[in-house]
Amino acid sequence: MEQDVPRAHHDLGGVAKYMCEPADIAPHTLSDFDKEVDALRQVLGLKNIMTVDELRRGIEAIPEADYHRLTYYQRWIRSITATLLRKGLITEAELAAALERA
Repeated sequence: MEQDVPRAHHDLGGVAKYMCEPADIAPHTLSDFDKEVDALRQVLGLKNIMTVDELRRGIEAIPEADYHRLTYYQRWIRSITATLLRKGLITEAELAAALERA
């Protein structure tokens, strides 16, 4: 990587702060939320509504403080939501109403 190119906040490879911590490679149990978000992303892909590239771009666009605070699948749902809003497939009002029901 060129020295004058700034590192994005989601690009953690080679960052000393994270190199000192051993990687957690133990199997993790997915929560119901995690499974539902994953399933939603798969359905959106099968219906040609959202690509994995859009998911990645949405995750990379999350502000740094939020990115580090959110879990893996919370980042996914934030990206999915932003994409659906951007494409006009849901509205802010519909999202707010759904969140109130949850």
